[in-house]
Amino acid sequence: MAMTVVEADGLVKSFGTVRALDGLSLRIERGSIFGLLGPNGAGKTTAINVFTTLLSADAGQATVAGHDVTHEAARVREVIGVTGQFAALDDNLTGLENLVLFGRLMKLGRARARARARELLERFDLADAGGRRVGTYSGGMRRRLDLAASLTREPTVLFLDEPTTGLDPRSRIGLWDTVRELRERGITILLTTQYLAEADELADRIAVIDHGHVVAEGTAAELKQRAGGSVCHITLPNADDRERVGRELADLGEVSILPDGVSLPAAGPDTLVAVVRRLDAARDGKLSGVEVEDIGMRRPTLDDVFLRLTGHPAQARTAGVAEVAR
Repeated sequence: MAMTVVEADGLVKSFGTVRALDGLSLRIERGSIFGLLGPNGAGKTTAINVFTTLLSADAGQATVAGHDVTHEAARVREVIGVTGQFAALDDNLTGLENLVLFGRLMKLGRARARARARELLERFDLADAGGRRVGTYSGGMRRRLDLAASLTREPTVLFLDEPTTGLDPRSRIGLWDTVRELRERGITILLTTQYLAEADELADRIAVIDHGHVVAEGTAAELKQRAGGSVCHITLPNADDRERVGRELADLGEVSILPDGVSLPAAGPDTLVAVVRRLDAARDGKLSGVEVEDIGMRRPTLDDVFLRLTGHPAQARTAGVAEVAR
C-alpha cells in the first residue's frame, strides 16, 4: 500500500475578503509527481506557501512527511525543497557562489557546502558556467540553478511552483527531464502549473483546483475524458463571429465559446466534415463575412477542462483574485 507523504484536510486561507483556499483537501503518495492544476488566482501558490510553512492556514490541517506544518514547522523545513515562480538567486554572485551560499545557510560546513555545490553544478549541466555571474545566465540556466539550490540538502518532498513559466520550449523539455529523474531518485514532487500539457507529461495524478478547492482529481487521461474527449476547434479571430458560429453549430453538439474561437465534442473525423460543410453552406447567408482562421481536431486543452468543470475558461479570473490568491 502506497504511503501518503503530503496531506491536506480542509485548508482555508483568506486575504481580506478574498478566500484563497476554501476547504482544500488532497493526498500525495510517496515517490510520485502530483500536479496541482489551475489558473492564476486558483490558490496554487497559497497552497504551496502553507505546505512549506511560509503561511499559516486559518483553518484545516496539513502534514508533510508526517510533520504538522503548523506545530512542527522546523521539522517540515528539514525535509523539503522549494523552487518558486521566481528564481531566488543573487545575480552578482557566480553560480558556484550561489550554491555555496545556500549550503552555508543550510548549515553545511564550508568544505561540504563547496563540494555539494560542485556536485549539483555537474548534475544540472552547469559546471562550465559555474564561474560566471548568474546575471549572465539564460532563463533556462537560471531555472536549473534555482532547482539545484532547492536540492542542496536532498529533500523528501520537493515543491515546484510553476517552474517552467517563461521558459522556451527547449528549456521546458530539459526541465521536465530533470523532474522525472528526481522522481526516479525517490523524491516526492508537488508541481503547480497552468499547463495541462505539462501536467500530462509529468504528473502521476492531478488535482484541478478553482476558487481554492479541488473540483476534480485523477490522471491526465481521466480529466481529459471528463472534458469530452477529442474536440473540433474552429479558430475565429473576431469575437462577434464566435457567437454567430456557435449558434449555427449548436445542433451538432454542446458548443463552447472560448477566447480564440469555438469548440464542440468530436465523434471522429465525421464531426470535422460536418462542421466544414455547415460553415461552407452558411457562408453566403447566416455566416456572411465570418473569418475562419483554422479548423481542426485536437485533444482537450486546459480551457476545455476548466470550461467543463467550472463553467469558465482557465484565464477568466479577476485581476484582484489573481494577484492575491495565486
